Amino acid sequence: MKINQKLILFLLAIGLLCPALAEAQTADTLTEEQTRKYEYYFLESIRLKMQQKYDAAFDMLQHCVSVMPNAASAHYELAQYYAYLKQPQKSEAALEKAVKYAPDNYWYCQGLANLYLQNEETDKAAELLRQMAERFPDKLDPLYFLLNIYNSQQEYEDMLGILNKLEARLGKNEQFSKEKFRVYREMGENKKAIAEMQSLANEFPKELRYQILLGDAYMEVSAEENTESKAYSLYQQVLKEEPDNAQAMYSLANYYNETGEDSLYEQQTEALLLNRKVEPAVRAEVLRQFIVRGEMNQRDSLSIIRFCDRVMETDPEDAGIPLIYAQYLLSKNMNEKAQPVLHQALDLDPTNAFARLVLLGEAAKREDYPALTDLCEGGIETNPDRLEFYFYLAIAYSQDERTQDVINVCRQALQHITKDSDKKIVSDFYTIIGDAYHTLGDNEKAYEAYDSALGYNPDNIGALNNYAYYLSLQRRDLDKAQDMSYRTIKAEPTNATYLDTYAWILFEQGNYAEARLYIDDAIKNGGGESEDVLEHCGDIYYMTGDVDGAVRYWQQALEKGSQSPTLPEKIKKKKYIEQKAMGDDEQ
Repeated sequence: MKINQKLILFLLAIGLLCPALAEAQTADTLTEEQTRKYEYYFLESIRLKMQQKYDAAFDMLQHCVSVMPNAASAHYELAQYYAYLKQPQKSEAALEKAVKYAPDNYWYCQGLANLYLQNEETDKAAELLRQMAERFPDKLDPLYFLLNIYNSQQEYEDMLGILNKLEARLGKNEQFSKEKFRVYREMGENKKAIAEMQSLANEFPKELRYQILLGDAYMEVSAEENTESKAYSLYQQVLKEEPDNAQAMYSLANYYNETGEDSLYEQQTEALLLNRKVEPAVRAEVLRQFIVRGEMNQRDSLSIIRFCDRVMETDPEDAGIPLIYAQYLLSKNMNEKAQPVLHQALDLDPTNAFARLVLLGEAAKREDYPALTDLCEGGIETNPDRLEFYFYLAIAYSQDERTQDVINVCRQALQHITKDSDKKIVSDFYTIIGDAYHTLGDNEKAYEAYDSALGYNPDNIGALNNYAYYLSLQRRDLDKAQDMSYRTIKAEPTNATYLDTYAWILFEQGNYAEARLYIDDAIKNGGGESEDVLEHCGDIYYMTGDVDGAVRYWQQALEKGSQSPTLPEKIKKKKYIEQKAMGDDEQ
């Protein structure tokens, strides 16, 4: 049998931890020679395993069980090999033998129980765990495993038995009492459920928290047992001793909510939210519940907003409150009012990416590039792994004609790219870099960037169009440019920019008739708003013999504000004048 070398990590780990060598073997029926052979084979298997000679080690273990069939340690070792070799039946059988021959070895038993659970052999696991609980009374894991099994099978009486055993070992505590309360509730035993929580409160009479938990228990069963008044009395008793007890205030607010006492609920909620001694996380959750309840009850939005404003004024340094408030305002499409709230949240917690991104989106809608710059520069500092901030900062820098900064921030973004990053986003950064290098007149670096962009995303339409157009301006690689440009108009057949690019490449190739078809489509789809498209249209019309049409479009381009150096002369002479091809060192 060939054993993969990758066993090294797996088998070394279990081999070093395995208590096999410490186990005494039952060898009453063996001769001294057989015992010596077994010990030699077993120790040799361990040595070979450490040397990564797994095939030979496996063979040694086979010799072990041939000499001593009841050798638990050898069967345990074989089980690990079979498990790694994905032979689960053999692995289970070997582990069962290990447990059979060494029933007092806790680790063998635990390994078999885990294997049963892994193979979803729940009944076998439960039986073994029950035996382990008796055999190893100092171990708690078997009890916890049994508890999970009984819970999944809804065997509530058995669950209670396990919980009582755990409680007897570890003492009464909140975790066990809550679980017993839940089990009794599932069984429909409300009085026993309450008695369990009462027992917890009696065990720790000075712990006000347990009085509140008892009150909460009364509230949970109140629909069947009419115990609301008992809950109310407990909450009031705690608050009398400790007026600022946030847990009691919270439970009392829920009491008013459940009993339909709206005005008292709002008063209690307000008292809780306006109490600066209450933990921020609790206040935030209470405000969230208040808003949700107000929405469910169709409460007037303005009253909710006034309430939130009061809460914010009380504790302007709580970062959680303005965030929840802002989310509510955004849900009501009150984006403008949300702006100062989000700014407050961001001032309190500059790492809050949600607030920053919402503000970023609003600034982008307004085309407020100074705001974009501030938000993105701060975002890069506080959340350097969020690529959105680099992307929008590059756009803002581009609007400010900070071209080298555009390149720098994109390069900075690329340093945070991982194997899990979206390749389309990576492609977009390279496209921006390409556009920036073209603006600087470095077309070779621009083309390198576009090649990288298309390497990450061959369907990046923006990169395809710009790459193709700039090649056409240089009158180089026109076939390559045509192929890239054609892919853009196949993807977006009504995009005037892409249609213009394709028409211009055809023009540079001398295919004037076809170029006219595509430039006409560009004009029909909004290209008439661009002075460049209009001038191209005039050039193409001239080459197809329509001089009057050419002059008309040239004139429109001039009226749109075109800065083309040859345009006035074209109009004056009614003649196409070829511009010098863009060189690598000029625009």
